Amino acid sequence: MVDVLPLVEARLRSALGEPDARAAVTFLGTDRIEVLRFAGEDGEGAIVRYATLGMSAHPMTDPTAMLADPVKGPRAELVLSVRAGLADTGKVLRPLAVLAASPQVEGVVVAPGASLDVGEPLWPGAPFTSVLVAEPGGLVEDLELDAPLDPVRFLPLLPMTPNEAAWKRVHGAQALQERWLTNGTDLRDPTRRSVPLE
Repeated sequence: MVDVLPLVEARLRSALGEPDARAAVTFLGTDRIEVLRFAGEDGEGAIVRYATLGMSAHPMTDPTAMLADPVKGPRAELVLSVRAGLADTGKVLRPLAVLAASPQVEGVVVAPGASLDVGEPLWPGAPFTSVLVAEPGGLVEDLELDAPLDPVRFLPLLPMTPNEAAWKRVHGAQALQERWLTNGTDLRDPTRRSVPLE
């Protein structure tokens, strides 16, 4: 079996540069999940990006499947981008690791359009307790693996306020993203308010 994680870390480094910090979290009965922090710019100022490393070690399996396939199935890591210096976002490491461990712990398949809720603020004082999983491919390209392994997808996470998460459950992910776009919402602002939802 190929060890996927060194390849994943190499892809993250080539896309985001050298990590300036990393932390490891282990939950009972799961493999270790690391979260890497990368400092960068986006044209409007400093950005901090947090990427998980460990979620893609195993394929995600349908919780209704009788047997988990140890080889085939979607693989992913999570990437969160926030503006630097506006909030204490360093405390997001554990919530991110919790989300990255959810396929192992809860048997969920994390895919674009899904909502993931940590049940508490993503960092101290954060107006967000959940995230919307966005489409991959923009920031970090998919990592192709040798057949029959599925590629590793790097899924961006967009923080949602409780009102946005409730609205998304009714109207869908696409409608919420269109609402953000129409209102010029800065989804990287760790202190932003909920988008108007009337």
